[in-house]
Amino acid sequence: MTVTTAWALLIALSAASTLLAASGLQGAAFTVAVLVLAGWKSRLILGRYLGLAVAPVWQRGFDWILALVLILFAVLALAA
Repeated sequence: MTVTTAWALLIALSAASTLLAASGLQGAAFTVAVLVLAGWKSRLILGRYLGLAVAPVWQRGFDWILALVLILFAVLALAA
């Protein structure tokens, strides 16, 4: 994937975030959707823009940390 393709995907994910915010969803569905979009965007930025795609061990480590943080946020939001 080229940087241009990654940029286009980030634009699409940002548009999806905007549509989600305008949809009026609330509660658990909204929280999970926001976190999923944030995870996709974070992984794309880490992999393509910061170059972790060429260092698979580092990317896997960051993927685990990112997943754990997003799961923690989801649990906290759903428990509130």
